[in-house]
Amino acid sequence: MGLTLSEKIIREHIVSGDEEKGSDIGIKMDQTLTQDATGTMAYLQFEAMGLDRVKTELSVSFIDHNTLQSDFKNADDHRYLQSIARRYGITLSKAGNGICHQVMLERFARPGKTLIGSDSHTPTAGGVASLAIGAGGLDVAVSMGGGAFGLKYPKIMGVHLKGELPDWVSGKDVILEVLRRLDVKGGRGFILEYFGPGIKSLSVPDRATITNMGTETGATTSIFPSDEITRQFLKAQGREDQWIELKADDDAAYDTVMEIDLSSLEPMVAKPHSPGAVVTLKELLGMKVDQVCVGSCTNSSYRDLMVVAQIMKGKKVHQDVSATVSPGSRAIVKMITKNGALADIVGAGFRMLENACGPCIGMGLAPNTGAISVRTFNRNFEGRSGTKDAQVYLVSPEIAAYTAIKGEFADPREIGQMHMIDEPEVYDYDDSLIVYPLPPDEAGKVEILRGPNIKPLPDFQPLSPELNGEVLIKVGDNITTDHIMPAGAKILPLRSNVPAISEFVFSQVDNTFPQRALEKKGGFVIGGDNYGQGSSREHAALAPKYLGVKAVIVKSFARIHRANLINFGIPPLTFNDPSDYDKIEKGDQLKLEVGDLKGELIIEVVNKGSKIKLVHDLSDRELETIRLGGTLNYTKSQLS
Repeated sequence: MGLTLSEKIIREHIVSGDEEKGSDIGIKMDQTLTQDATGTMAYLQFEAMGLDRVKTELSVSFIDHNTLQSDFKNADDHRYLQSIARRYGITLSKAGNGICHQVMLERFARPGKTLIGSDSHTPTAGGVASLAIGAGGLDVAVSMGGGAFGLKYPKIMGVHLKGELPDWVSGKDVILEVLRRLDVKGGRGFILEYFGPGIKSLSVPDRATITNMGTETGATTSIFPSDEITRQFLKAQGREDQWIELKADDDAAYDTVMEIDLSSLEPMVAKPHSPGAVVTLKELLGMKVDQVCVGSCTNSSYRDLMVVAQIMKGKKVHQDVSATVSPGSRAIVKMITKNGALADIVGAGFRMLENACGPCIGMGLAPNTGAISVRTFNRNFEGRSGTKDAQVYLVSPEIAAYTAIKGEFADPREIGQMHMIDEPEVYDYDDSLIVYPLPPDEAGKVEILRGPNIKPLPDFQPLSPELNGEVLIKVGDNITTDHIMPAGAKILPLRSNVPAISEFVFSQVDNTFPQRALEKKGGFVIGGDNYGQGSSREHAALAPKYLGVKAVIVKSFARIHRANLINFGIPPLTFNDPSDYDKIEKGDQLKLEVGDLKGELIIEVVNKGSKIKLVHDLSDRELETIRLGGTLNYTKSQLS
């Protein structure tokens, strides 16, 4: 029996565990990625390990999230990140160079390499056959230190593509079709591996859009083969020497297979407030819109912006619409400037924003009250845009541009034949905003520069054998990390200040939570299914830990958030019987004898005189991590 592409890369990198689906394994990471919203904390954690230099083949620190400098905080963080990079042998992509995933795809990602990133959309690099996984910053810090990344050996879902995309249908519609079938949790425990004759019709940017948004299914990662199209893309980036052919064996066996005929697809839209709420565009035609935003790490490539320019040439944005574009990289900005596409976009009435994450992460461009906002982004969680009652729809660049002209949801197929947009033979790349590592003898002399907003890491104690406290909050299904720890221009600058950012935990749901948690000396969180979906932000575990959260008890967890809870010593527990969720309410007093977490777990609802059985799927390593108070303590114990 042959191997899938994913299995081949895992086999080359596995350092512990057995190659059996669902078993605990550790894999060596060749590359790491951080961005400034998560990177400051990741590097504080790396510093705490006491190592002298990163041990990866390549570690890249990007500045692309917190680029709005309304006071000293973000500027100080950027200075800290630059000094950290110089001190520890890390490559730095400065503010203005572009969005981390787009730049990683263009300049650094390589077929067959493993990549771990402190951003959930790290799988973008799967567009060039990199096994790229999003994780919390602490997992990335451990990987930079040479440690293995632990996960359960994923199942492989083959996505068999045949046919070719019709005019005005693109990679965004492919992944929205996948989300229509899987929703936001159907990919949990899987790698989505694309294969079949249809992949030959997809450019690397289309592939990267698909792997980027595979994250929204809950999948571990997504990946395409490395073929001639991959080679041409790398050649255009001046990196043809890094190309290798990689694909699944002809007789590879997938755990399950999804069939998609590309020629049958039509324009798709994800409705508020979930990337999985997908319908066909025709169901929304004629709905008036207030805002159109093109960009984000999902749809900011050269190909995407050239599509927008093609549609907008000689046209105008509707008078009732505010329209913006956020390019993916500095190279793309240079290219659309030289070929005249930028003039077509700006001339039509689009506002050009910085080539950074911007409105996707809630960093500006909040819509008006009750707005209908149409975005080419990857997430449309309630309040993520900065306006709680805004209705955000996720679409392709084709739909976004034509809708901007019409002022209402409109079908770009009305335009007629589409002029094909070929990938450039040569990208106008310019690495002048990339700062490469110093030699070790020079790096050791670098001073780390810290601003007053950068606070030391809290010191977390080992797990107590008995947990007592109140149910501080009870939430439902599909609670996102945006619900737990919101982003946006007000909160993102506090990422390196745990006491300050903790004041915003669950502020989208219950703004009394932080004060009550401190007053009651912590307690428990109760949740439904797929708790913690969305961003990899570890602050959604770190800040609750700081507030005294003793355990999180839910029906099921999203992968990255479960790992982050373990990283900070919070037991992620589930109901043995999901219906027991209904037997616990906010304000109940709970008592849990955890012992070594290996025996039967029974939680007592003290005020009701009832008992409920809990379970977990923690490995021995994860159990030891929680008992010691988190991954930092565990790593120190291993190093000593």
